[in-house]
Amino acid sequence: MRVLKKGNGWRIGINPAAAEFKGLVGTDDWAVELTEAELNDFCRLLAQLAETMQQMASELMDQEKIACEAESNLIWMEVEGYPHSYSLRFILNSGRCVEGKWDVSAVDDLIQAAATLNVF
Repeated sequence: MRVLKKGNGWRIGINPAAAEFKGLVGTDDWAVELTEAELNDFCRLLAQLAETMQQMASELMDQEKIACEAESNLIWMEVEGYPHSYSLRFILNSGRCVEGKWDVSAVDDLIQAAATLNVF
């Protein structure tokens, strides 16, 4: 069953029946299809980064910004900003040359949607 979740400035989806590219991530202006393994890594690394930012909240001053990175063999991801408000960037490490970014206003909802997406 194909699932596409979207909100203001973000979208994420899966299509288990697709031959190669079963996942999709993007914004209102762009999207890229991901393989099953890339989508799995995207969701896993996004959750790790969100948890790290939450943990850093008590370590930083209110005006302090931080950047955190996470990487697998397939994808590199970075969050940057304040622990409660940050942007997200990714670069695919294999095959295709793809880079994407979500603004601060979209990241919280994207994190929630990725966590509820029934990844394979």
